[in-house]
Amino acid sequence: MIAFETLRVFCGADGRHGNALAVVRDGAAIPEEGDRLAAARRLGFSETVFVDDAVGGVIDIYTPTARMPFAGHPCVGAAWLLGPAQLSTPAGTVRVRRGGEFTWITAPAAWSTGRTLRRYDSAAEVAALAVPPPGEWIYAWAWQDEAAGRVRARAFPGRGDGIDEDEATGAAAMRLTAHLGRDLTIHQGKGSQIVTTVGPDGTIGIGGRVRSVAGAQALPDGPNAS
Repeated sequence: MIAFETLRVFCGADGRHGNALAVVRDGAAIPEEGDRLAAARRLGFSETVFVDDAVGGVIDIYTPTARMPFAGHPCVGAAWLLGPAQLSTPAGTVRVRRGGEFTWITAPAAWSTGRTLRRYDSAAEVAALAVPPPGEWIYAWAWQDEAAGRVRARAFPGRGDGIDEDEATGAAAMRLTAHLGRDLTIHQGKGSQIVTTVGPDGTIGIGGRVRSVAGAQALPDGPNAS
């Protein structure tokens, strides 16, 4: 049996919400990129992580339609689950630390490209948005309290892969933090929370709460990707 576990990443203060993440601990059981993509598609999560070396923190990240060099919520979830000193992704090395109830990763802001920041006048306006049509990765945001660095946000990947809205997104939060040049507390989706910090070296720290949803479950059967 090839097994996966389910986490929720960037949970709210009450431990609810967060973005679901599938983690396949035994990455060696699915070594080929095409087969990993097919498995991620069958699972249907916004991202799935395959662990190639748990001790060394070597991971491989997939959406239902593509391999990702880096993504924030999979890295935070994998860091919490595996407990490594750092993660190794196709984009490069991600630093890991823990602080109280939060698990943190630190990565270059330049890794967060490909997302359009779209500012609105109020948190209520962001909350009322309809899902836009596929075609553009949009991070909609507005200040809740500018002086305190509190933001209301929603994320629309626009890939046309069944993930119309991401409940919580690390790389998009990284991009907004780099754009604004200040630490943020982001309330995203229905009730998720992401905290960010600006580093002195062009990096951004992303932190959040992680909860386990389910232990090992059998990966659903299905055809391999062509």
